[in-house]
Amino acid sequence: MSTTLENIQQQIGENTILLYMKGTPQLPQCGFSAQAVQAVMACGERFAFVNILDNPDIRAELPKYANWPTFPQLWVNGELVGGCDIIVEMYESGELEKLIKDAAASAETEKE
Repeated sequence: MSTTLENIQQQIGENTILLYMKGTPQLPQCGFSAQAVQAVMACGERFAFVNILDNPDIRAELPKYANWPTFPQLWVNGELVGGCDIIVEMYESGELEKLIKDAAASAETEKE
């Protein structure tokens, strides 16, 4: 049986664009997760998500692993991008869409 830390590392490693959030993209359970998911969805690429409300072990361990205390958390290409404020700020400046589109394109290239 794998540990929570191994699960987190696997999730981050296997998903080019990954959002740890409260709730789901269709039904966010907090305002910060709602803002973050709207910004990520507006970039137009598919992304994975983990509902931390259904995964209390991940909710407890991820902040230690990431050295980031709050949710949501956006990970792109195995790197923590940040939380809601950073995600929204990057979206408004156009940086988020470029980052996400570049990540999605490189993931497609790797599959070929």
